[in-house]
Amino acid sequence: MAEQKTYYTEEHEWVTLIDENVARVGITDHAQSQLGDIVFIDFIAELGDIAAGDDIVTVESVKSVSDVYAPVSGEITKQNDVLNDSPETVNDSAMEDGWMIEIVLSDLSELDKLMDLEAYQTFVEEE
Repeated sequence: MAEQKTYYTEEHEWVTLIDENVARVGITDHAQSQLGDIVFIDFIAELGDIAAGDDIVTVESVKSVSDVYAPVSGEITKQNDVLNDSPETVNDSAMEDGWMIEIVLSDLSELDKLMDLEAYQTFVEEE
C-alpha cells in the first residue's frame, strides 16, 4: 500500500492515492460547506477511460447544482454507490467516506500539476 498522499485542485476536488497508481476522487470539505446540504449525486461518467478536466459527477445541493471534474486522467474503476442513497455522506465526510470515484491513473506526473494541502489552504484563504 502506497503512502496516502492527497492532492487538490482550484475547483475544490481532491485526489488521494490509495495504491501505487489507484486514487480516490471527491470534493473538499470546503466545497461541501459552500454547497450546503447535498441532496443528490449523479455519476455522469461511466466506468472506463476519462481525461483530466472531464465532467465526472453532478452534485445537487439545496443551494445549487455543481459539476465535479476529473483532476487526473485514467480509468474509472469504481463509483461510490453509497452516495446514490445517502448523498449527505459528502457533507458528513467529504474527505473520506464521501469519495466519489476510484480511478487508475494513466499518468502519475499529472499529480505534479495539483496542489498539496498547504498550497490548497493558502488558495482557499485568498479566494
